[in-house]
Amino acid sequence: MKFTVNREKLQKALQRVGSIIGSRSMFPVLGNVLMQAEDNVLTLTTTDLEIRISTTLEAAVEVPGVSTAPARKLASLVGCFVGSDVLFDIDEKDHIKLKCGTSYFTLLGLAAIDFPAAEHFETKREIRIKKSEFKKMIGSIAYAVSADDSRKVLTGVLLSARESTVTLVATDGKRLAMQENTPESIGGGDGDAIVPLKAAQEVRRLLDGDTPMAIRIGDKQCSFSAEDFELSTKLIEGNYPNYRQVVPASFSRTVEVPTAVFLGKIETVSLVLSDSSSFIILRFEDNQLKLQASSTEVGEGSDMVEVAFQGEPFEVSFNPAFLADPLRNCAAETVRMKLNDPLNPVAIEGDEGFLYVIMPIRKK
Repeated sequence: MKFTVNREKLQKALQRVGSIIGSRSMFPVLGNVLMQAEDNVLTLTTTDLEIRISTTLEAAVEVPGVSTAPARKLASLVGCFVGSDVLFDIDEKDHIKLKCGTSYFTLLGLAAIDFPAAEHFETKREIRIKKSEFKKMIGSIAYAVSADDSRKVLTGVLLSARESTVTLVATDGKRLAMQENTPESIGGGDGDAIVPLKAAQEVRRLLDGDTPMAIRIGDKQCSFSAEDFELSTKLIEGNYPNYRQVVPASFSRTVEVPTAVFLGKIETVSLVLSDSSSFIILRFEDNQLKLQASSTEVGEGSDMVEVAFQGEPFEVSFNPAFLADPLRNCAAETVRMKLNDPLNPVAIEGDEGFLYVIMPIRKK
């Protein structure tokens, strides 16, 4: 096996596939990157047995073949090389000779036969959407995924297709984030899939540009592919809760708030809080939104934002981190807070199709 590849392109390709490589594994080959060279194309693949990422790049292939190389060591070397091209010469024992500029190295690879084969699945549903739009969708909701493994379905992102709309949903039982989008096409009818958070975050990291991507969903697996990568993942099995029932049918108050200003005030006032269980009070009165916080260990503080609000003064309390999360991940200049009373769910609407529902904290 022998081929030559551009160093900068190789470095970017290794960065694309290398993030799922674990530092420790029972199977040494999982620390390696699979290299397949043929027809002047080099395909690089990594896997952690749950997620599989592949990417391709041009290569001058003299002798086609397949082998694996220690992914992190290879990436480090390629990052340090100063030449324009890297020559790979791999023998039948998977000894990898590297030449780049004045640098010569030999890495000890492992046989490709030991690398886990891809699990093929039947596509039941296919969605085509712009990469930039799907990346934005993931970013707007991923922070609300649960970290509690006792409810496995909540540790993933719900990917729901209904007629001409795709919805991503995340919830930890205390708050819910939802983002809708009308993609270029949906084939295969309605259906739901629960994508592990790690896979969703990897897809978001890989997405760049505004060209179309494809999402293919099977019974137990799905894949996300674009011109520069393909990621496949196992799905989380189970039934996702009916998320729409937690959204109140109507609200008695709607207040529009500037996003960046509101976020800044929350972060500032929260500095006097001493632990994550503390709360921040929002008081609406006379065209003002007043923020208040206090703790016995640090002190107290308040600030305000000018808003269009008339009527009886109204107070509601929140976990400040939960209140800040949607603002931090929202591109809209203003958000709309929809409320009923201090005890029932409050909704925050931002960009078109975005909805965040949060439960107030009951003050003792």
